[in-house]
Amino acid sequence: MGTEPPASPGWKEKAIITSLNEKQTILIVDDSMLNRALLADMIGDAYRIVEAEDGKQAVAALQKEGTGISLVLLDYVMPQMNGFDVLEVMNRNGWIKDIPVIMVSAESDAAYIERAYELGVTDFINRPYDVNIVRRRVMNTLMLYQKQRTLMGMVADQIYEREKSNNLMVYILSHIVEFRNGESGMHVLNVQAMTEMILTQLVSMTDQYPLTAEDISLITMASSLHDIGKIAIPEEILNKPGRFTDEEFAIMKTHSAVGSDMLDDLELYKDEKLVRVARDICRWHHERWDGRGYPDGLAGEEIPISAQVVALADVYDALTSPRVYKPPFSHEEALRMIREGECGSFNPLILECLTAVAGDLESRLNRGVTGREISIDTLRPRGTDVDEGSATASSRTLELLDYERMKYHFFASMSNEVQFEFTEEPPMIVLSDWGDRKLGLPEIVMDPYHDEGFCAVFGRENLEKLNRLLRATTPENPVIDMEVEVTVEGETRWLHALVRALWSEDAEPVYLGSIGKFIDIDDRQAELRDLQFKAYHDPLTEVVNGAFARKVITERLGEGDEYDRYTDRHVLLLCDLDFFKQANDTRGHQFGDRVLQHFASQLQESVRGQDVVARVGGDEFLVCMDCPVDPRPLIERIHGSLEGEFEGFPLSVSMGVATTDDGVRDYDELFRRADVALYHKKRGGRGGFVFYGDLTDEERGSLLECEHTALSGIDADEEGDASPADR
Repeated sequence: MGTEPPASPGWKEKAIITSLNEKQTILIVDDSMLNRALLADMIGDAYRIVEAEDGKQAVAALQKEGTGISLVLLDYVMPQMNGFDVLEVMNRNGWIKDIPVIMVSAESDAAYIERAYELGVTDFINRPYDVNIVRRRVMNTLMLYQKQRTLMGMVADQIYEREKSNNLMVYILSHIVEFRNGESGMHVLNVQAMTEMILTQLVSMTDQYPLTAEDISLITMASSLHDIGKIAIPEEILNKPGRFTDEEFAIMKTHSAVGSDMLDDLELYKDEKLVRVARDICRWHHERWDGRGYPDGLAGEEIPISAQVVALADVYDALTSPRVYKPPFSHEEALRMIREGECGSFNPLILECLTAVAGDLESRLNRGVTGREISIDTLRPRGTDVDEGSATASSRTLELLDYERMKYHFFASMSNEVQFEFTEEPPMIVLSDWGDRKLGLPEIVMDPYHDEGFCAVFGRENLEKLNRLLRATTPENPVIDMEVEVTVEGETRWLHALVRALWSEDAEPVYLGSIGKFIDIDDRQAELRDLQFKAYHDPLTEVVNGAFARKVITERLGEGDEYDRYTDRHVLLLCDLDFFKQANDTRGHQFGDRVLQHFASQLQESVRGQDVVARVGGDEFLVCMDCPVDPRPLIERIHGSLEGEFEGFPLSVSMGVATTDDGVRDYDELFRRADVALYHKKRGGRGGFVFYGDLTDEERGSLLECEHTALSGIDADEEGDASPADR
C-alpha cells in the first residue's frame, strides 16, 4: 500500500459530507484556471462547485445564490476586485455572518493575514496546497457553521415557542372576557389582525408616527386586552338584547377605566412596555377624534395612536359581526357608516389607512389566526435532530431567506418577465434565468452602464434616463414606471420597466442599487399603434380622417401673433371626384372603392410627406400644406397629376382653394372658404380649381342650397354624382 493521498475523499469523508447536506455549494474564486481546477479536484465531487475568475464574478455569484453558497475559497491577488475588496462587500451586505470564507493564497506576510481575519475569514490556507489540509479544513469549516446554524435554530425555536405561548395566554384571557359577553374569540383575533394591517399601512404612508416593527407587534398583541374591563360588568347588561337605559350605559362605559385600573394594579409588571401599551388601549379605545368619547374626553392627538387604531378596529368588527342586539352589517355598509361619522369621528389619516386595506379585510378576518401567524406557521422549518448528528440547520431567519430566494427564482422562471437585481457597488446586474435568454444577454453583467452588449440592447440614452430617474427617487417614493424601446437580435421591442430604487437607512440615505422587472409589451404596443392608426385614418384609403386632420391643421395654423403672415402661409384645398356615382352605378361599389384608393394614393404622391391629406367625405378629400410662395403653380400641378383615367374610367377633379393670406388662421373658416370655392367651381363647370380669393363679394355671400356643406349640397343636386359617404 502506498502513502500517497487518495485522489478523492474516502467513503468516511463522503459520509460526513453527505450528513451535512448533500451537494453543498462551494464557491472557488481565483484568477488562475489551473488553481481553480486544482482546488476543485482536491475537494472532490461530493460538492457542487461554482467558479469565479475575479472578485466581481464572485460578488455576482453571492448576490445571486445567497446562503445557497455554503463556503467560499477566496484568493487575494486578482484583477478588478482583489480578495480584500470581496470581503469588504461581504461585510457591507452582511453575507460574511452566514457564509464562511477560507482565504487561499501564496502570501504569508503577518499583516496581510491579520487583515484577512479582521475582515471575517474563518481560516487561511497557504500555497502550495496540501490535499489533506484543504479537505480537512473545508470539512471542519462546514461542520462548524452547520453546528452554529443548529444552535441558532434551537434558540430561534425557543423564542418562537415562548412568543407562541405568550400569544396563547393573551388569547385565552381575552377569550374568557368575550365568552362572558356571549361572543366567540373571533372578535379578539379580528381586532388583532386589523390593528396590525392598519398600523403597517400607517407606517408606509407617513412618518408622523415613528413606529418600529417591534412597536407594531407589541400594539397588536396588547389590542387583545382592550375589553378586559368587561369582566367586571354584570352579565345581564353585557348580554342585554335591547337598548341600554342611561343607567345601564353608564355602567357599561366603566369597563374602559376598570380595565386600565386592573393593569395599573399589577405591581410587579406595571412598568413593562406591553402592560403600559395595553393599559392605554384599555382606557382610551372609546375616545373619539372630536373629543366626544369616554372616559376622559380626549381629542385628536391626545389619544395615543395605539388606542386610535384599536378603536377603529373594534368598531369595524362590532359592525360586521352578529351581536345579541343586532344582525351583522355588510363590509360595504360598515365602511360607509365609519366614513360618514355614524360611529363617532376618527383620525382622517387612519381612515385613509382603512380605505387602503379595505380590499383585504374580508379575506384576512374571521380566519382564526392573524396573517402574521399564518405566515410563520406555514414557513416554519422542520425541527432539528441533534442527537442523530444530522446537523441540519434550522435557523428560522436563514431558512426563510432561502425560501424567499427560491420563490423568487421560481416565479422569475415561470413568468414572462425579465426580472433583475442591480447593485451600485460593485456595479452589476443579475438577470433572471428566463430574462437573459429573452434579451440575449449573459445572466450577470458587470458595469452594465458601460457594457457594449448591454448598451446595444437597451440604448445608452435609455440607461442614462433610467439611472437619472432612480437617483432622483427617495426612500419614501422609490418606484419608477416607464416604457423603453430595446433592440433584441436586430429587432426593436417595447418593454414596460417597473423598478424600485434601494436606499440605505443612514441619516443621509445612500443609493445602493435597484430591483425590478421588464415586461414585454411589444404586442400591446402593436395593438395600440393599430388602434391609433384606425382611430386616425380612413379604413378604405388609409389617409387620415377628417377629425384627425382638423386637430393637426389647427395646431399648425397657430394663434395670435405666433406666425409671419407672408412666410407662414398655409393653403387648404378641397378635392371632389366628378361623376363618381357613375363608377358605382356602372361598375359596382368594389370598383368605386378602388377608384377612391387610387385617387388617395395619387393625391399623396403629388404633395410632400409633411403635408396633410385626409378623406372628409365619400369622394371628397382635403389637403393642407404650407406654401410661402405663390400657390397657383403648385395647385395647377397637383390638379394635373390627379386627372386622367383609372382602369378605363375617366377621372375629373374639381378643387376649391383657400389661403391664410388675409390673416385667417381658423380651421373652420378656412374649410368654409374652400368649400364655397368648390361649390362655385362645380356650379360653373367641372374640372379645374377656384381660389376663394378670386370670388366676388356677391359669390362669397351666396347661400348654399343644402344646410350642411357645399360638398354634400352640390352632389345631391348634380345628376349622377351622389356621395356614398355612409357606405
